[in-house]
Amino acid sequence: MSAAEILSPSPEDGYSAAKAAAFEERLVDVLNGGAICLMTSVGHRTGLFDAMADGVAGTSADIAARAGLNERYVREWLGAMVASGIVDCDGATNTYHLPAEHAACLIRAAGPNNLAVFAQYIPELGSVEDDIVDCFKNGGGVPYARFNRFHEVMAEDSGQSVLPALREHILPLVPDLIERLETGIRVLDLGCGRGRALTQMAEWFPNSTFAGYDLSAEAIAWATANAEERGLTNLTFQVRDLGTFDRDADESAFDFVTTFDAVHDQGNPRAMVRGIRRTLDTGGVYLAQDINDSSHVHENCDHPIGPLLYTISCMHCMTVSLAQEGGEGLGAMWGRQLAVEIFSEAGFGSVEVNELEHDIQNCYYVCRP
Repeated sequence: MSAAEILSPSPEDGYSAAKAAAFEERLVDVLNGGAICLMTSVGHRTGLFDAMADGVAGTSADIAARAGLNERYVREWLGAMVASGIVDCDGATNTYHLPAEHAACLIRAAGPNNLAVFAQYIPELGSVEDDIVDCFKNGGGVPYARFNRFHEVMAEDSGQSVLPALREHILPLVPDLIERLETGIRVLDLGCGRGRALTQMAEWFPNSTFAGYDLSAEAIAWATANAEERGLTNLTFQVRDLGTFDRDADESAFDFVTTFDAVHDQGNPRAMVRGIRRTLDTGGVYLAQDINDSSHVHENCDHPIGPLLYTISCMHCMTVSLAQEGGEGLGAMWGRQLAVEIFSEAGFGSVEVNELEHDIQNCYYVCRP
């Protein structure tokens, strides 16, 4: 088909001008949405949303002073916020106001509802676009070291999604677990990143011992320094490549093993899960948090954040796996069906899949030998 035929199709070919116009409008919305994500990330990182959280209107100079920032940049940022409908502007007084209804999704005090945290993924992923394009052409993957802030953003994400629900909703998925943690058991978290969940548990349950393993030396260094600063003597971290964990894991070394959003980006996730089965003591339990989706693409069309998750998968989770020797590249959207299959093949006789009412992003697998 020639370029002229593509650009000038006829209704006889089944072409719908209305459908084309609607799609064009949608793409314009996509472009604006991408721009808004960048500016939302800037607003979060600079504290501008927090500076406007009280709802008091102010000029660009007022708001810049509140946030301790450069007025000219703040003024241009406010222009983007007004054009996007996030911030209101009074043209008569040149003052700006963040409505309380918008602040409820944008400020740090909003806790788990702060969606500005997630906006940070867009510029972070964009920073490796050239590397990803090269992978499309030549295969391979982009290693962890190429990402400047991913562990930082993931830690913030976890801090408002996993941590607030950990004691009240997540740990109780395993009956009697909290009582055992209070008495004293051995706990391991794999792919721990900066170890925020593990650190929180170590503080809550001083009679138990906790260990965290992760491939990223930067993340482990941060986690270790944080644990030392908090004076936690029952918590240790190690840099470990989990691709051979099925052979490296100490038998019956732990009573409780966790992974928080960590299986799918491993180079050899099946080996890690087999190692988890091996390292669990008699009566031990493995709890895995991972993305709540289907292994079948067509069943994810209605997922509320499906496009975001597939993008994060392509530009981080899948590619960091493929960057490792023999990496499988499962990707974040590997899905419940494949997860249950892999857990079962590793030797877990019981795999329960749990969803939490407040969490649209994750499901929680409780696996027992």
